[in-house]
Amino acid sequence: MTTAPHPLVTRARRLAAEVLAPRAARVDQEGVPASSVEAVKRSGLLGVSAPVEYGGSAAPPAVVRETAEILAGACCSTWFVQTQHHTPVMTLAKSELPVRERLLGPLARGELLSGVAYAQLRAHPRIPVRVTRERGGWRFDGTVPWYTGWGLNDVMLLAGVTDADEALFAFTEAREQPGLRPSPPMRLAALTASRTVSLELDGLWLPDEAVALRAPYEAWAATDRPRNTNASPAVFGIASTAIGLLDGDPVARETARVLRSRLDELRRQAYALADHPVPTERIEERLVCKTRAYDLMRAATTAAVVAGGGRSMDLGSPAQRLAREGMFLLVQGQTAEVRTAHLGTLGSLGTVGTVGPRGSRGSRGSLSS
Repeated sequence: MTTAPHPLVTRARRLAAEVLAPRAARVDQEGVPASSVEAVKRSGLLGVSAPVEYGGSAAPPAVVRETAEILAGACCSTWFVQTQHHTPVMTLAKSELPVRERLLGPLARGELLSGVAYAQLRAHPRIPVRVTRERGGWRFDGTVPWYTGWGLNDVMLLAGVTDADEALFAFTEAREQPGLRPSPPMRLAALTASRTVSLELDGLWLPDEAVALRAPYEAWAATDRPRNTNASPAVFGIASTAIGLLDGDPVARETARVLRSRLDELRRQAYALADHPVPTERIEERLVCKTRAYDLMRAATTAAVVAGGGRSMDLGSPAQRLAREGMFLLVQGQTAEVRTAHLGTLGSLGTVGTVGPRGSRGSRGSLSS
C-alpha cells in the first residue's frame, strides 16, 4: 500500500465513503444505478492507468491496486462494472491502429465507460465467437457467455477468433443492434447488480476502423495466461472490509487482529510477485499466493458472518453480502490453471483448519493451525 496518499487514492476513499458504501446494500438488491457510474466517471479513476497525454493519470501499479481494493471493499458490484473499463483503455494505449485516437481520450477522461466481451477467448481451441472477413470489415458470429454492465456501458471491446487463428478485438456501441442481441439480465448468487448478460452475435459487422488489436492467438494468450495467476486486489478489499466488521465486537477483536496481520503479510507477498519484471516467471509462487488470499478472504467473511449471528442472514447485512461477493471472486476471471491449483489446495489435508496466533500455515496454499 502507498504510504503517502496519491490523489487518486484520496478520491477513491471519498467516493467509497460518500457514494459506494452507503448504497452497497441497496445496490446489491436493486442493481448498480447510473448515478453511481456517473460518480465513478467524475472521480477520474477510469483513467488511473491511461496515458497522461490522453487525459489519464498513468498511476503506478501500487496506486492502481489500492484504488481497486477500496472500491471493491465498498461496493463490489460497482467495482466489477468499472473494472471492465481498464482492459479497453490499456488495449488502446498499446494499439497503433486508428481507433486509438478516436476512443482513448474519451475513455481515459471518463467521458465514456467501456465493457469487455473477450473471456470466451480462453475457451480455445473451442471458438465461441468466430470472426470472418466481410465487406471490407469483420463479421462476428457466436455467443459471448458473460458481458457485464449492460445498460451502463457506452461502448464494448468485443473479441473473437479469425479463420487464421488470430485474436481480433474491436469496439462497438454497447447496445442492441443488427447482429447483436442481449439476453435478459442474469440472476446470480452474487453481483446480480452488475447487470451481466450473455450476447448472441449473428452477423454483427464492424469496420476495420473499429479494430484495436489483431494478433496470432498464441501470442495473445501468452500475455493473458500469466495475468490471472496473480491475486486480485478485490480479494484483499473484500477481506479488509469483512475484518473491519469484527473490530466493534469485543469477542471478535483478537480474530480481527490475527486476520489483519495475515492480510498485510499476504498483500505484501502478492504485490511483490505482481511487480516481478517477468510476468511468466514464478507462476507456482503466484498461484500459491493467490489461493492463500482466497483462503484468507473466506476466513474473514466467514468470521464476519459468525460474529453477526442470526443477523447475518438478513439480506441487508453487510456480512452475508461480503460472503457472497467473496464467493463470486473465487471464480471471477478463473482459468483452467487457476482452477486446478485452487482445487489442489482445497483437496489437501491441510486446507481445513484455523488461523494460528501468527497466522501460520501447516501446508502450502491454505490457512491452518
